Amino acid sequence: MITRRLMMAAASLMPFAAAAQTAAPAMPAAGRRPWAQQVPQIRIGLLGGENESDRLGRYDAYRQLIETTFGVPVRLFPASDYAGVMQAFSARQIEMSSMGASAYAGAWLDTNGAVEPLFVAREADGSISYISVMVVRADSGITSLEQLRGKSLAWADPNSTSGYLVPRSELRGAGIGTESGQYFSRTGFGGGHEQAVVAVLQRQYDAAVTWASGQGDEAQGFTRGNLRAMVEKGMLNMRDLRIIWRSRPILNGPWTVRKDLPDAFKADITAFHLALATSHPQIYAQVERGGGLGYARVTHEQFEPIVQLRREEAAERRRRS
Repeated sequence: MITRRLMMAAASLMPFAAAAQTAAPAMPAAGRRPWAQQVPQIRIGLLGGENESDRLGRYDAYRQLIETTFGVPVRLFPASDYAGVMQAFSARQIEMSSMGASAYAGAWLDTNGAVEPLFVAREADGSISYISVMVVRADSGITSLEQLRGKSLAWADPNSTSGYLVPRSELRGAGIGTESGQYFSRTGFGGGHEQAVVAVLQRQYDAAVTWASGQGDEAQGFTRGNLRAMVEKGMLNMRDLRIIWRSRPILNGPWTVRKDLPDAFKADITAFHLALATSHPQIYAQVERGGGLGYARVTHEQFEPIVQLRREEAAERRRRS
C-alpha cells in the first residue's frame, strides 16, 4: 500500500509541474500592511539538519528583505530537528516555515489541519520534485544495494521525507527490511541530513540517505540539495561519495503557514516568494540551497499521498509496539 501511494504521488507531479510554468510577478511594493495589526511580527521556523550558525547566516539576508518589504520585525527560530518546527506550529509560536513534505503532513495531522501549504520550489527544469539518494564512501567497495546487506544505514530525521519516509517505504516495497538486524546490520538516525552524510564520511555508518535535486552536475552535488550545500561549504568533495540508490520523484516540500493567519498576509507572502528568484536570485539560492526557477503554488491535496503515508507509518509503529 505504501509503495503504491508513492507511485501515485510521483505520477501526479507531471501535471502539477506543467501548471507551474507561470511568469513571476514583481516584488510587492515596500510598506506596512493592514494585516500587521494581526501579525505584528513574522516568526519563521527553520528545520534542523544543518548547524545553527549556518542556518541563521543563510537566512539573514532573506529575513532583512522581508522586514524591509512589509515593515514588521522578522525573527528566525532554528529548531534542533524537524519535530521542533512541527511543535512550534502546534503551539502557534511561528507563522511560517519551509518544510519537507513529511514534516508538513505531520504538522497538518498534529494540528488537525491548522496549517496550509502555499508554494514549493521549482527546480532548474521547472519541475517541482526532487529525489532521495543513498550514499556510501567511494572507497568502501560498495556499489549497489545488494552489497549493503549486513552493513549499517543512517536515516536523516524521523520526520524527513527523503531522509526517512520515502526511502524506508520504497525499500520495504522492494522486499528489503528496514529495521536493525533485518537487511541492514543496524539502522539509526544521523541527527539531520548534513550530520548523516558526515557520519558516513567519518565511517560511523556505511550508508546514509539524503536529498538532492537529481539535476545538473553530480560532481558538484547537483543543482540543489544537501549534497550541493555541503560541497559549497567545503564540507564535502563528491569524489569521496558514491550514490548507490535513487528514489522516485518526490514532491518538493512546501512553505507552510498557519491557516488562521489573514488571507492578505498569505497573498503578500506568496507574491514576495514568487518574485524572489528573479528579483533577488542570490537570496533565493541561499534559502533554497542551490539554484532553481523560483516557486510554484500548491494545495494541500497534492500532499495527501504523504499524509496517508504518515498515517500508515504511525499505524505500523503501533502494531510493532
